[in-house]
Order: sequence, then structure tokens, then C-alpha cells
Amino acid sequence: MSGLYKEANYENSIVELFRNMGYYHVYGPKIERDFYSPLYDEELIAALYRLNPSMPEAAIQDALYKLKNFENAELVQKNELFMNYLQNGIEVKYFVNDEECSGLVYLLDYKKPDNNHFVVANQWTFIENSNKRPDVILFLNGLPLVLIELKSPAREETDASEGYLQIRNYMQEIPSMFIYNCICVISDQLISKAGTITSGEDRFMEWKTKDGSYENTQYAQFDTFFEGMFDKVRLLDIIKNFICFSNDGLNKIKILAAYHQYFAVNKAIESTKRATVTDGKGGVFWHTQGSGKSLSMVFYAHLLQEALDSPTIVVITDRNDLDDQLYSQFAKCKDFLRQIPVHATCRKLVETSGKNDIGLKDWLNGRKANGIIFTTMQKFEESSEPLSKRRNIIVMADEAHRSQYGLKERVNAKTGEIKIGTARVIRDSLPNATYIGFTGTPIAKKDRNTREVFGDYIDIYDMTQAVEDGATRPVYYESRVIKLKFDEATLHLIDNEYDIMANNADPEVIEKSKRDLGQMEAILGNDTTIDTLVRDIINHYENYRENLLTGKAMIVAYSREIAMKIYKRMLEHSPSWTKKVKVVMTDSNKDPEEWRSIIGNKHHRDELAREFKDNNSEMKIAIVVDMWLTGFDVPSLATMYVYKPMQGYNLMQAIARVNRVFKNKEGGLIVDYVGIASALKQAMNDYTSRDKNNYGDTDIAKIAYPKFLEKLSICRDLFHGYDYSRFIKGYDLERSKAITGGVNFIVGTDKNKKREDFLKESLLLSQALSLCSSLVERDLRVEAAFFESVRVLVMRLINQGEGNKISLPEMNARINELLKASIKSDGVIDLFSDVKTEFSLFDSKFLEEISKMKEKNLAVELLKKLIAEQVHIYRRTNVVKSEKFSEIIQGVMNKYLNGMLTNEEVIEELLKMAKQIRDAHKAGDQLGLSEDELAFYDALTKPQAIKDFYENDELIAITKELTEALRKNRTIDWQKRDSERAKMRMMIKKLLKQHRYPPKGMEDAVQTVMTQCELWTDNTDM
Repeated sequence: MSGLYKEANYENSIVELFRNMGYYHVYGPKIERDFYSPLYDEELIAALYRLNPSMPEAAIQDALYKLKNFENAELVQKNELFMNYLQNGIEVKYFVNDEECSGLVYLLDYKKPDNNHFVVANQWTFIENSNKRPDVILFLNGLPLVLIELKSPAREETDASEGYLQIRNYMQEIPSMFIYNCICVISDQLISKAGTITSGEDRFMEWKTKDGSYENTQYAQFDTFFEGMFDKVRLLDIIKNFICFSNDGLNKIKILAAYHQYFAVNKAIESTKRATVTDGKGGVFWHTQGSGKSLSMVFYAHLLQEALDSPTIVVITDRNDLDDQLYSQFAKCKDFLRQIPVHATCRKLVETSGKNDIGLKDWLNGRKANGIIFTTMQKFEESSEPLSKRRNIIVMADEAHRSQYGLKERVNAKTGEIKIGTARVIRDSLPNATYIGFTGTPIAKKDRNTREVFGDYIDIYDMTQAVEDGATRPVYYESRVIKLKFDEATLHLIDNEYDIMANNADPEVIEKSKRDLGQMEAILGNDTTIDTLVRDIINHYENYRENLLTGKAMIVAYSREIAMKIYKRMLEHSPSWTKKVKVVMTDSNKDPEEWRSIIGNKHHRDELAREFKDNNSEMKIAIVVDMWLTGFDVPSLATMYVYKPMQGYNLMQAIARVNRVFKNKEGGLIVDYVGIASALKQAMNDYTSRDKNNYGDTDIAKIAYPKFLEKLSICRDLFHGYDYSRFIKGYDLERSKAITGGVNFIVGTDKNKKREDFLKESLLLSQALSLCSSLVERDLRVEAAFFESVRVLVMRLINQGEGNKISLPEMNARINELLKASIKSDGVIDLFSDVKTEFSLFDSKFLEEISKMKEKNLAVELLKKLIAEQVHIYRRTNVVKSEKFSEIIQGVMNKYLNGMLTNEEVIEELLKMAKQIRDAHKAGDQLGLSEDELAFYDALTKPQAIKDFYENDELIAITKELTEALRKNRTIDWQKRDSERAKMRMMIKKLLKQHRYPPKGMEDAVQTVMTQCELWTDNTDM
């Protein structure tokens, strides 16, 4: 039935959807144009004159020249320049009355959407390094801004991932098309995702809503994606305000806002507009950690410039390292923001300040509009004189619900001193500003201060939604506190420590904290305890986490002294780890001399940050105290060892370091050595009900381990009847044979449904084990390794060859290499160790080796795949042979599946077929024909009776003449254009008629020749 609904049908439905949205449809092959230009030139030129009526001819021509001529540079650099043209206009020069003038030529009209021409084009051929025809392109004013690659929803063997690979291929073959690209789209109807030319596949994101609602988004439909993202007004808004480049001088990353960022930022703009004319409370923007809050702040700051006529933006954080991190993100996007952000180094400049210092007050007074300045709360101080009374100041507060935001005064009971809350100080310093808060964690229900300062929530994007959307990964928890044998008194002391750290602590509580810290330090820093801790971390890391992803892990130490103890003891136990483990914390004048070479200065810490973020670096483990626990992102980081009591906001921020998205990362793991479970549950109290239900208890002993046992039991049931015990208890050779036998067992013809179930369940088994492996006994881990080994080999077996998707890591691997490898738990074995040559259907030694295999099911699969691949090659070039071989293999497999042929018999039939295919390859040589010519010869002689009417030399002459005529007369997109197709067919019929072909009564033979001609023309590069 899949043949009734193909990729072309889905393509037509997408075109129709765009037409319903008001796009004008053009069919590529029907448009007369320059196939070597990626632009729709006719539309582009008309738009330049329409959008810039006051510009003279010379200005338009200058803009057109710049659009078509980019200096030699990398594709990303060219695209960045084009995006600047698109968002801000092209700077042009021209003369008026011999006087040189300058101005801007605009490519899109963002204020009047109907002034633009929106075109949806399908089958639009473009020729550069080769001839390519993307499925759908959206042209805005003649510019190919959106490229859409579709995959058939009716074919099991293909999906959206194949679309991603195709786009990457296009970027190599037709790179000029991507100079003008804003958005790339992949869709197989079930999954539709958008990304940019720099996005990895894991960064392509769905667009799940048309109105900004997060309800019913889990299984969003394809029409929601296209109508939600490509509504004409919204698309213009996205292009103008929600695509930017992040540039750190080494890497340029093109960023497209996700749907939750787009809608939330627009809500924030509207909320800010209202606040500027009312109470100054812009609201709170709560997007869970890891979901792109910093970039949302960049998009917000950019959009503010136009929405509020160039306000001045003050960004406040409460720590220097957060200030540096957020400033760095804004600085990387300075071109998009069209202004360079600055750091305030002091409240007010004084005569002794350095020339690079920036005083917050003087900077604010030195301007009436514009500007983005970063500052910490500490730059504000009690003063009767405001820093600025201007109204056009927007204060963006990062992590907007700390204790420092108090509006009320506090009195020290001992000294009588009145201390004003930081929020009140800031309000008094900027009395007429508008305030908006950004946070990755929710505001505590008891926290009235934050609402008094900022107002209520603008938008909530919770953990559940972020995980569902693939914006973050879930975080799981493993308790190993018992390993340290803490007694009840110690655990009670740790609980007290949590209380001491409670928000809004009074002065006397802080004093008590200082007294108790010494006691905590003594217990947690005890040499025996540290030794036990380090031994356990090393064992846990080496056995369960080192080989996961990139092996990055973080250890959170209670104090600076304990961090150094952990570091030194680690190197005592593992002397070779000098490059693997590093300490990351600030230096102090009070530090012992021997610490300095380990801690280093700020430059050293910056180098460590770069090294830790490098997936290929030797640095794998970072020991931290406070640094890197907020705002520091290493996507591959999957493990955090916690040896420090934390609670609430601080705890949730810390554990979010391991929730970033990275390739095949299933989730992050928190390994707890101080009993933070209760604090985790308490911290979740202020989260959404969905989050509490889904992540209120993430203990791997309760979540992942039972799931592991469940999936292991299912896999055992699926392998009922096959004895794999030698894998668990045998030698390597026995284990290897157990794997091969397991593959043979599960690919049996009577187990198709079982095989599908096994592939799904064994993957879930592997994922569960990756989280809870430290809780699983050895024999169960080895048993799981058996199922994983079989799964990998079966996947490699069924996912190779034509008609089956190739996974990303294997996309360029040859079929032969895919067939060789069988994974075992601790290495790679070769199923065909005696066969040293490449595997090929034309390798008689290999075919003989397969026929002798004991695992007959596996032998059948290997042969079937190799033959299917060869038949596909014929399908692209030789219609007659492909039909013949397709019929043969279909017949053989039908008999096999129906039990009419045994394993041995079907292998014999397949080997016969392999010989026929080999002989077919040699047929052309005997006739003196190339492969192309042989295909036409086969078409001409398909009716066997044809040979009775013609001499063979005459048939060969027709073949060569036909091949040459097609080669000379082939035009671009001929098979898509009715007129060109008609000309081609007329030419073929005329040529055949000259040779009196076909004989009377055999008119159907012409159709076979015509089909072969179309097939050849479609699959031959020009």
C-alpha cells in the first residue's frame, strides 16, 4: 500500500498547504531561467525596484552586484553577510548631480508584509558542483530563504534524518544556494524540524504551536509546524528578529530561535511596553535551565530597540562569574544587537580609576538612549542621589529571585544597624526604570519580594516541556551516601547545614553558620572520609562513566580546602590522572603557597574552561566549589558527583549542568554523597505540577533500575529457545559465537515481529543500564551486553543497503565494512576472519564462505541485502534487468517466507541469482557495449521475438545511435517539463522509425524503450 502514497504526494500536500497560506506556487521545471543562479532573478529585480522606489537605477544595480558577488570566504561568513543585508539593508553608493550619495537598499519590507512576494517552488533545479533539485524552496522576493527536504511518510526505511543528510550533501554540491539560506527544514510528516546551516541534527527543533500555547504539543502535527512557523507575518518576524550569529572569533554559529523562545520573547516585549507606562513591573520570564534563556535575553534586547525606540538596557547579575558568562553571550552576538555591550567596573568613575574602567553612573549620564551595560548588584549602594532618572531604561535581572532582592529594611538586633534590601537600593538608584526578571528556576511561593519588584510570570517553560521538546535532557539521581558510612549525627548536622543556608537568613543565623561550618569541615574533610570518597568516585567513574559520551564529569566539593584534598588524594591513587583531573576555583591571598600552581590565575581558569568544553581534550574531571555551577555549559557533561549540601535554587542550578543536549545522551546523572534527596524533593515544590510528577523523584534505584530489570526480562523472553549462557560464562571465542548465533536466531523468517520488538526493547535496556549500571550486578550487566551486541549487529545488518536508512555514524561506510563487524562486550570480532578481500556479490570466495556458514538465517540476510543492493543499481540504469531480477528475488523470498524453501535451498537460489547478475555484467563486453548502451540494447530486445526481425548488428547500431542522441539532446529538467518531454519522445520515435522499429504488432516495445530513456536521463549527470 505504501506505493499509493509516495514522497511526491507529501510534497504536493506541502505545496497546497503553503498555497492556502497565501504563497504563490511555481513548478521549477516550467520556469525559464538560469539554472546556474540560485536566485529567482526575475522576482528579485522586480522586488528591489518595488521596495526601494526612491532609489536610482545605479543604487539598485550596486545592491544587485553585492548580492551576487561575495568575496572568497567560508560559506558561513558569506551567509552572515547576507543575513546582515537581509535584516538591515544593503549599503550602496550612487551619484546625484555628480555628488556621491549613500543609502540602504532593502530586500524585504518588514512593516508591510503584503509588499513582499512569497513563492513556494518545488523541484527547483540548481547546478553548481553537480545538478541538484531540492524538494521545496520558499522564495521571498526572489531570494531562496528556506529549503525544505521531505521524506516519504509511507516508507519505513526512511525518515527525517535522511533529509538532514541530504541537506548536508547539498551544502557541498550546491553551496551557493546556502549563501541565501535562513532556515533549513526536514520533514517526514511525523517529524518536522527546522535548523540552520551550522546546526547539527540534534539542534534541529520542532515548532509545536501556532499561538504560543504549550498544551497538546507532544504529538504536534506537520501542519502545526508549517503553519506555525511559516505564516507570512511570523516568518518575516523570525527572519528579522530571531536569527542571529554567535561569534567568539573562532567559531560562528547561526542560531534560529526555538518556538518557546519566539513566543515568550514577544510576550515579554508586550509586557515591557505595558510596564513602561504603568508600574514598571515587566514580569518574570521563567524558562527552565538549559532551554536557552541567555539567548532569549539576546533576542529580547534586540527586539527592544525597535519596540521601545532604542532604550538603554542595564543587565544585572549577582555574581561576577555570572556577569562574565552572560556578557560573553551578548558580546558574541554584538553584530545582531548592532551595539557592543560593556561592563561596569565601578559605580562612579573617580580620578584614580584606570583608563579602561567604566563607571555605571557616568556611563548612564553620558547617553540619552541606546547602550547595553552589564553590572553586578554590588555596584549599587545606598545613596540619596539616583544613578539616573530616565524612563527609557530597562533593567534585565538574571536569576531574579535571590535573597538580595529584598525591598524591606532589616535591623541587626545586636548593633541596631538598619540594612536596606538590595532590591530597594536598585529601585532607588533607577527610580523610573522598567524591571524584568529572567530565571531558570521558579519563584518560591513564599517569595513575595520578587513579585513586588518584577510582577507575575510572563511565560513558563518547564522541565517537562523542555525534555519533551528535546531542548534539555532529564536528570537522574543516585545515592551513595551510605558508602561513606556517615552516622546519624553527621547526617543530622548536614540537615542543619541546609537550614543555615536558607534564603533570607537573619544575622544571628549567619553567625551560627560560621560556628557550625568548622564542625562540618572537620567531618566532611576527615582524611579517612576523603580517602573513602575518592576511592569510590574513581571506581564509579572508571567502571560506569568514563566511557560514556566524552567522559566529562564534575565533582562538587564542600569547600576550597576539601576540593584540594580530593584532588591530591585522587592523584595519589591515580598518578596518571594529572591531565585528566583539574581543580577550578578562585585564588585567594590567604591560600597556601603550594596551591598557587594548581589553582592559577583568571587566565588559567579561562584556559581550563576552554579545555573542559573541548570534547577531545585530556581534561575529563573538574573539581569545583562554587564556580561553573551556574551558567557554565558543557553539553557532553553527563555526571556530577555531589559532596556539598545544597538546596533550592542553588541545587537546581548546579544539577542542571548535566541536562544539556548532546548526541546520544540519555540524561544526566547526579551521584550524591551527602544526602541531597530530601533537598531535591523540597526544591521541586515550587515547580509545575507536571515537573513534580515527572521529576519529583528521579532516584535511579526507583526509576532506572526497575526499568532495566523489566526490559531485561522482556529481552530474555524474546530469546526463549536460544541458549546464550556461554556469553556470560564462556571464553571470548565462545562469546563471539554466542553473538553470531543470537543474530542468526532473531533474524529468522518466523521472527519478524520478535525482531522488531527486540530492537526496540534492547535499546531501552541499554538506555536504562547507562543510568543505573553501578546498581546492577556483574552477571546482569554481561547479559545486557549480550543483548546490546546482538542489537548493534542486527541494526548494522538491516540498516545497510538500498531501501534501508544508514545511521549517521555509518553514512559513508561501505556495505562490505558494515557486514564485517560484530560487536562483543569488550571488543570487535570478525565474522569472516578467513576472507581478507572486500566483500562483494562478484567475489566467488565470499559467496562460497557465506554458503558454508552454520548460521543459515544470517547467511540468507547477508545474501538478500547484497542482491537487493545490486538490483537497485540496475533499477537506476537498466529497466529490463531490474524488472527481471526483482521478479526473481521476490519469487524466491515469497517461497522462503511461505516455508516452501528451506534455509539451504533459498541460499542455493540466491547464489544462483548472484551468478546470473555476474553473468549479466559480462554480457555487454561480449557485445562490445558499455553499461549504458547495454541497458538500451536490453530495452530494445525485451520482447524476445524482436531478434527474429533484425540482425544483431542492426540492433547494436540502433543502440549506439539512441545512446548518442539522448546524450546530445538531454536538457535540464526535461522529464519535468511537458514541452521538453514531448520533444524528447518525438526524437526517440523518429529515430526508431528510421530503423523501422518496432515490427508490426509489437508496438508495446516502444514503451519499454521510452521508459529506459527516461530512467537513463534521470540518473545520468550532465
